[in-house]
Amino acid sequence: MISLDNLGLFLRIVEKGGLAPAGRELGLSPASVSERLAALERHYGAALLHRTTRAISLTEEGRLLVQGARQLLAEAGELDALIRLGVNKISGLIRLSAPIDLGRSYIIPILDAFLVEHPEVTIDLNLTDGYVDLIGQGQDFAIRYGELADSSLRVRRLAENRRIVCASPVYLKARGVPQHPDDLVCHECIVMRHGATIDRDWPFLIDGRERRIVVQGRRIANDGELVRAWCRNGYGIARKSFLDVKAELQGGALIELLRDFSSGGTGLQIVYPATQTQSRRVRLLIERIGDAFANSSVSN
Repeated sequence: MISLDNLGLFLRIVEKGGLAPAGRELGLSPASVSERLAALERHYGAALLHRTTRAISLTEEGRLLVQGARQLLAEAGELDALIRLGVNKISGLIRLSAPIDLGRSYIIPILDAFLVEHPEVTIDLNLTDGYVDLIGQGQDFAIRYGELADSSLRVRRLAENRRIVCASPVYLKARGVPQHPDDLVCHECIVMRHGATIDRDWPFLIDGRERRIVVQGRRIANDGELVRAWCRNGYGIARKSFLDVKAELQGGALIELLRDFSSGGTGLQIVYPATQTQSRRVRLLIERIGDAFANSSVSN
């Protein structure tokens, strides 16, 4: 019989990206971590990790164990909470990720209220504009823009969203207002980077067909909030999700440009592994986030 402690250690190794950092967090020696991992691999008769001197990665058996271990530990935690705290209380850790701008503007207030209502719950929020491997990084769910490419994930739609091009009145006064997407090649544009990909190809609907305009600019960042701040401070034109800049548009700090050439929108959604049984606390939080978006007009 495999102990829950060893399964928890295995998940910590995966989340921390190595045996040594997992051991340091749990107060275990490297030898002890290696020994307990070896015991797991002997029990299952398979290697769970590919290990090099620089990194680790999951084998297929390791990915299966991550899914099963997280489900088993979540159910054990729910059972413990049910016995100790009673049926009407929930407790335990919820891990989620969200885009930086959206997370700070919309998600954090929802989490704050949820934590007040459920004082036995702990939230581990990963704000990032990059891709998150939900299983590999031990996330219960993620909030993402765009269409779903991974068929192994389930989706809950939150809101419709469109991407817009915008700039501050200060920038437009100094550099002029572009009247056509082709005019952007003469402007300073602020560009997002997603991992190794720099988002310089901006799509527009021109004469009934989508065409991509390659923009240039001296400011590139992987932080959506920084891109928004640069844009608000007059450093250039940015392409942002409407939800991220709604307040600035309403207050006049930013002005939407080239609306007649909009290339359409993308959905905002919660995604989570299809093979993962969600704990009650995770289901409740997903419902809370869904209700918050359903009862507001954030996408209008």
